[in-house]
Amino acid sequence: MSKIAHGSPQWWVRSFPLAITALLTILGMLALVPTSSAYAQASTTVTVNGTQGGRVFDGIGAISGGGGNTALLTSYPPAQQQAILDYLFKPGYGAALQVLKVEIGSDTNSTDGSESSIEHTQGSIDCNSGYEWWLMEQAQARNPAIKFYGLAWGAPGWVGSTFWTTNTINYIVAWLNCAKSHGLTISYLGGWNEHGFQTSWYEQLRSALNSAGYSGVQVVAADSVGWSVASSMASDQVFNNAVQVVGVHYPCGYLSSETSCPSTSTAVGLNKPLWASENGSQDYNNGAGAMARADNRDYIDGRMTATLNWPLVAAIYTNMKFDTDGLVLANQPWSGAYTVGKQTWVTAQTTQFAQPGWSYIDSASGYLQGNRSDGSYVTLKSPDHSDWSSVIETMDATAAQTVTYNVTGGLSTGAVHVWSTDVSSTNPATWFVHSQDITPNNGSFSLTVQPGFVYSVTTTTGQGKGTAVSPSPGPLSLPYSDSFSSDPVDVQPRYFTQQQGSFQVEPCTGGRTGNCLTQQTLQQPILWTANSNPYTMGGNLGWTNYTVSADALLEQAGSAQVIGRVGAHPSEAPADVNDYYLQVSNTGAWSIVRSSTSPSLTTLASGTVSAPGTGTWTHLSLTLNGSSISGAINGHTVATVSDSGYAAGMAGLGTAGYTGAQFANLSVTPVGSQAPTGPIVAGDDSSKCVDDRGFGTANGTVVEMWDCNGGTNQQWTIETDGTIQVFGKCLDIVGGDTANGTLVDLWTCNGGTNQQWKAANGTLVNPASGKCLDDPGFNTANGTQLDIWTCNGGTNQQWTLP
Repeated sequence: MSKIAHGSPQWWVRSFPLAITALLTILGMLALVPTSSAYAQASTTVTVNGTQGGRVFDGIGAISGGGGNTALLTSYPPAQQQAILDYLFKPGYGAALQVLKVEIGSDTNSTDGSESSIEHTQGSIDCNSGYEWWLMEQAQARNPAIKFYGLAWGAPGWVGSTFWTTNTINYIVAWLNCAKSHGLTISYLGGWNEHGFQTSWYEQLRSALNSAGYSGVQVVAADSVGWSVASSMASDQVFNNAVQVVGVHYPCGYLSSETSCPSTSTAVGLNKPLWASENGSQDYNNGAGAMARADNRDYIDGRMTATLNWPLVAAIYTNMKFDTDGLVLANQPWSGAYTVGKQTWVTAQTTQFAQPGWSYIDSASGYLQGNRSDGSYVTLKSPDHSDWSSVIETMDATAAQTVTYNVTGGLSTGAVHVWSTDVSSTNPATWFVHSQDITPNNGSFSLTVQPGFVYSVTTTTGQGKGTAVSPSPGPLSLPYSDSFSSDPVDVQPRYFTQQQGSFQVEPCTGGRTGNCLTQQTLQQPILWTANSNPYTMGGNLGWTNYTVSADALLEQAGSAQVIGRVGAHPSEAPADVNDYYLQVSNTGAWSIVRSSTSPSLTTLASGTVSAPGTGTWTHLSLTLNGSSISGAINGHTVATVSDSGYAAGMAGLGTAGYTGAQFANLSVTPVGSQAPTGPIVAGDDSSKCVDDRGFGTANGTVVEMWDCNGGTNQQWTIETDGTIQVFGKCLDIVGGDTANGTLVDLWTCNGGTNQQWKAANGTLVNPASGKCLDDPGFNTANGTQLDIWTCNGGTNQQWTLP
């Protein structure tokens, strides 16, 4: 009798998924067929009466800020950049956002980076500083009706010892003036993000806005968690008069499934718009279910009329916290690759069917069958009381249901169009689909809704799904350089994202022509999170052995830095980062330092060279080759040390403290022996590669099968010490176990035998166990986690190495 090798399924095992797929296809075709009473399934009747009303809908939006999460979008090639912007803002194409909230930059880290101030020093205003102006202009060009909302996460240090000062109000008014100079109208304005409120400050802000000609700008308070601001407004009429919108963060709970989204009776009793002015913080795909609940339940539970998702786009590096949160994943500007997330299409299920100024119909909004667990629905009508739309979500339902609509009260009883998104599906073809058209009978019709879907039922037309296609991803390779000399001023250089302070391109000083990268923040800002040295970073987390060098000029006393192997950055605090840097001061004091996420700093070497002073150019270089780390100043090596803390990471530039400095001629060049780097391709399906799930760098990150796409998370380095690495982490057998089926993951390289691999006859063998890297069950589906198994010669144990 022949034996079935591990991973060789019987014919019925292979066929079973096909049968399930066929069955699910049939069910999908039946999902929206109008039903009759013959179906024995639960039902809900919704009466859509045009004479009934509710609160005015203010829109669904997203947030660029808090912070730096849009930075890499500015570096995208024009064609892909325009496509991403279309998916975010263009009506009838993608998310079709109706409100864009942006950060009023203040040079302080505000989650994933810092955003530049327009006034680094008091009285010196630069209305072109930062990228939010560009972003708002792009949004407005696509949707002239979009509303803009400004909010500060901090303030420049010159405003005083606290945010709540007259100087801060003057700074915000200056920002509004800059917006006007860009042809932008700001409709809403907040205070200090998630730092509570000071009633007298808001009252002063309202007065200052009126005096400056901005009486039409609506003040939002307090952009913090909880409804205490509403209680204060109810008991203080002056404060109440100063605030036009009550905005609260995460009313459904932070990082929750967002099943319940209450406000308070006091808040509702104010008779002012109530907003979820920040919501989300969830993955561009996996957060779609929570988003679907919140977009409906914010109104049903709390009478909130706007919901703003944080953030707009995931355009940050993968070593950052929240690196996949947003509507679109856009973290590969060098390749132009991007992914439109499921959250985009859940957003579109509302924004493409109802516009700000429409009204909710309270009597036609609620929970299916009266139960939260069965799903929810909201219904809105147009200002002229003709068109209407209803949005249904069934995230928690476990069975199909019938929904019957009875339309009356002057609303259109014509053809109804149904669009749907299968939130439970990973197939983009099932997201935002025009499912069917229904002709009501005397204003009545029924439809079946399936579990895990969002449906839009509407009398409107003009909806659509964008057709732009992303190019394939690929790594940013060495060598890399940027002189900055011809880069545009007032923006961050391509591929770089500032983490503290402001690193923007400005005209050079010190006798150099052209433009230079300039650190412009000269005193500690009013912080949103913890303090750190100013620095900016960019490149490839998989870069290993290289020299990073740049010319540096100190404009005042202090120190300039070149940084290498920037890696893990797991928190919102900018100092919590793994890297090495060489710094030199105006006095000639230098040091080579290792930074860690603790955070802590360890000086590996230090000394003194001739004082470069200020206003003169000095050439700095840091060479990282295996565990050897060398620093050189003006071509002279000052030290070579050994440290094996970090094996790979990006490059960066920085200063010690808030020191004015310029940089030019950045260069990152490979050195030493370059171990083979590239994809590891599966023998049982040459279109699949060994993949680091989600570009993860945390210990325990899953190593899986995925479509070969050239991504940096598929660029494995075959090291001479027997390890296989990506992003400086090692391919690891979980727990050092040797049993068949033990999974593999990523882990900090530690010299363990469970991180050793030997290539032999097309296999990858762990010498300690004698077991082979294995694709379990010959399963080439995306997401299959790899394991080890007795070597048996199967194609599921064959790998093509770089």
